[in-house]
Amino acid sequence: MFKIKVPATSANLGVGFDCMGLAISLYSEFYFEESNKPLEISGCEVAYQNENNLVYQAFLKGCDFLQEPCPNLKITIASQVPVARGLGSSAVCIVAGLKAASIWFDDAISTEQLLKLAIEMEGHPDNVTPSVYGGLCVSFLDDYGQPVISQYTVSDELQFIAFVPNYPISTHEARSVLPKTMSYATAIHQISRCTMMTQALEIGDADLLQQTCHDLIHEPYRAKLIPEYEQAKQLIESNYGTMYISGSGSTLMAIMPNKPTANTLVAKAQKTFPQWQILPVKIDKSGLQSEVTSRGEVLYR
Repeated sequence: MFKIKVPATSANLGVGFDCMGLAISLYSEFYFEESNKPLEISGCEVAYQNENNLVYQAFLKGCDFLQEPCPNLKITIASQVPVARGLGSSAVCIVAGLKAASIWFDDAISTEQLLKLAIEMEGHPDNVTPSVYGGLCVSFLDDYGQPVISQYTVSDELQFIAFVPNYPISTHEARSVLPKTMSYATAIHQISRCTMMTQALEIGDADLLQQTCHDLIHEPYRAKLIPEYEQAKQLIESNYGTMYISGSGSTLMAIMPNKPTANTLVAKAQKTFPQWQILPVKIDKSGLQSEVTSRGEVLYR
């Protein structure tokens, strides 16, 4: 048996649309072992306990890449990552399935190959890259379809709080509301702020974060899908924080200057949004992790 642990991710960070992502301390754990049936899946909704399960589909893709037959497989899922909330739940499943196929066949898929396969399944790199590498990542595909990655540090002083609504937003719905074109002025606005936001995160400059985390490409349109968006934004900013839509939503992420302001915000948010999950999270710096066990003993990580 082996276990794979993958962190949730928070993508876009406002101005880093489809290229910037952050690994956070919410996790999904997946256990893989041989079965006497072609496929057994537990720990998720019954509707996903079949061959259409994304973890299994990613495992199959890994087998195809290695030109190996798919074994009889038992998958057990234990997840903290809510589905369709903009926290990278699909990327988590894809990365786990591919890593499982690699381990099954003696770690035959390199990290670079795994990332490329994951991007092929996910469609863009902003979620899968930090789920593999951890931390704050900026990534894109070059002209040959190869991932190009840069990692940045995030100041330990900054505090992140996920506001998770009690309703989902599908990625398809969130994509459908976006405009098809943009102006040069919008592109310049976005590029300048995205570049400076990475510095603001590195040095923990809360004022610069508020100035730079001002998106024009997707948030003005996706905000309409989140009825409480303006209320949450006002609450967060009035307590000296910065807010962005995590991924395609519905989760809203607050970045607070320090622990005292974060603690104050959590208390106020729990009263203001009693039906939501208000989750202080840390930056996950490890990314994808795995360990192989035998009769409860860890053989290697």
